[in-house]
Amino acid sequence: MENPSHVQASVFDLIGQSGPMVQAVLLLLLAASVFCWAIILIKMRAFKLAYQENQSFLELFWKSKSLEDVSGKAEKYKFSPVASVFRSGHKELKKLSATERSNHGQEEVENVQRSLARASNNEVAQLEKHLSWLATTASAAPFVGLFGTVWGIINSFQNIGATGAANLAVVAPGISEALVATAVGLAAAIPAVVAYNHFLHKIKRMLVDIDSFSQDFLNIIQRGFLGGGKR
Repeated sequence: MENPSHVQASVFDLIGQSGPMVQAVLLLLLAASVFCWAIILIKMRAFKLAYQENQSFLELFWKSKSLEDVSGKAEKYKFSPVASVFRSGHKELKKLSATERSNHGQEEVENVQRSLARASNNEVAQLEKHLSWLATTASAAPFVGLFGTVWGIINSFQNIGATGAANLAVVAPGISEALVATAVGLAAAIPAVVAYNHFLHKIKRMLVDIDSFSQDFLNIIQRGFLGGGKR
């Protein structure tokens, strides 16, 4: 049975013996893969913190007796998209005087609603930041690897033509080093596409939480405008 370390060494030997174009393709794919894994790890941490702080903030929000109480404590939830949306809406709310609240209730509620929508869009954009790189790598990496494979196979056929020999000993090394490019392309693309779809699902769930909170927040404000009372 062949030693696995020997097989691994053979793969590295093939990479080392491949042509400049194939090596450039492999380096490009390696760099893309490293960058994708960095994004994946950063995003995993960001979504974990966002989820945890969202839960903590919502618990605080519903236990508090007034919006002012929430506002005083909301600053510590720096990674919570829901808390950020609240801060934006509450900031717009504080701009209104008592006279404005009584005379232009519905209009001012709409101003707060627009502020919440802008904050929500900003938070979603922040969550989506760098995900386009995962999508690009997932779609392009297999084709980049295929390009390296085709280039390597072309070189193999050129060697066949130059030597006049078409036996397995002549063809196999060139074909093997060419196929390595396809394998590396798939190795870069598969984690990227899995992570991209996973994070999109997380963003959709986060957006549902943001929208639900925005509606609850607007209902509280509207009752305050219409009734002139406090939460």
